[in-house]
Amino acid sequence: MQYHVNDSLVDASEATVSVEDRGFLYGDAAFETCRAYGGDIFEWAAHRDRLEATCETLGMAGAVPADLRERIAATLDANGLADAYIRASVTRGVQPGKLTPTEEVDPSIVVIVKSLPRSGVGGESVWDAPATVQTVERRRIPEASMPADAKTHNYLDGILARLDLRGTDADEALVRDVDGAVAEGATSNVFLVDDGILQTPSLAGPILPGVTRAVVLELAAECGIPVETGTYDIEALRTADEAFLTNTTWEVRPVATLDDVPVGGGPITDRLTTAFDQRVESHYEA
Repeated sequence: MQYHVNDSLVDASEATVSVEDRGFLYGDAAFETCRAYGGDIFEWAAHRDRLEATCETLGMAGAVPADLRERIAATLDANGLADAYIRASVTRGVQPGKLTPTEEVDPSIVVIVKSLPRSGVGGESVWDAPATVQTVERRRIPEASMPADAKTHNYLDGILARLDLRGTDADEALVRDVDGAVAEGATSNVFLVDDGILQTPSLAGPILPGVTRAVVLELAAECGIPVETGTYDIEALRTADEAFLTNTTWEVRPVATLDDVPVGGGPITDRLTTAFDQRVESHYEA
């Protein structure tokens, strides 16, 4: 495998950044996880915009290189990959050893890729079965403390939530906000269906505005499925007619159980899964 580090393609075993890089020292960095379908980056504009917004939040506007898409394409080509996982990271780079960053930024830009199965109509899912989900005690960081829309290298809240799953068979941790309302999974957005209405926690809460989440909401509108965003408790999810998770790698994944209570997918989950597959398939047909 070859990765792209700053201006060069290098062997994965030699792909490194300085131990003084602030992305390593403090998690002072932004990243995006993308997927390539048929060699084309899915929803690239949305991922790029969110990466740039995170960098602006971190006070390093302009750190995303204009040719980032070309660097990703070069990395895919170097590894002969058309269907792939992509992670693009932008760190603040090396600066003097103090917490307060300087205004001048010389960012480290890293692109790594890994093979994933072909998706779309007739494609292969990266997951083997619907997700088993467990509610954890770990709470989402309040918006006043950490902007939820900033996708940074500081992912300890998600890691700690996943650590709470040790000793269980769960695939995903369901995290609540400090008031007890459903927020999201450790690495996923949450949807439920109640009486034919597609529901998902509002972005007014500490919710990452997932790119796949946005695509699913677009598809629901195209399919004529009524949508509601709001505040939901655990019981609403446990008693939902259907529930599913979304993220870049899982796409649309039904929830088999929540806290050992059967939930499952259903007709609306199936319609949205089909619509998502058709959206992906357009990348292969282009």
